[in-house]
Amino acid sequence: MDSVSPNIFVKDIHKTIEYYKELGFTVVVTVPEQGEPVFALMTCNKVTFMFQTFESLGTELPEIKRQDGGSLLLYIKIKRIREFHDQIVGRVNIIKGLEKTFYGATEFSIQDINGYILTFAEED
Repeated sequence: MDSVSPNIFVKDIHKTIEYYKELGFTVVVTVPEQGEPVFALMTCNKVTFMFQTFESLGTELPEIKRQDGGSLLLYIKIKRIREFHDQIVGRVNIIKGLEKTFYGATEFSIQDINGYILTFAEED
């Protein structure tokens, strides 16, 4: 295995793209490239997320629940966590503030506009 790129299903891809731009992500490609996108590939350094609308699934993969959020936490390693935290505080829903964990990492968690949890961590 070489990498993992979660494909995160969302209701509003435009709002999702704008939200993740606030976190420092850039759009690599949308499908279709012109017109109303149903898919977006976004990256920030070594982190890659794919976003796809629930609607675009049609009846394929009925096992995928057609609802926001879920029992998924995306754990993202980052450098200069305090600087990043200060850049986004007040613009995102921080659900767990900066703290030093028992295993030595400094972390904080946010809930994105689709109900997914992202934990940012810097190893000391």
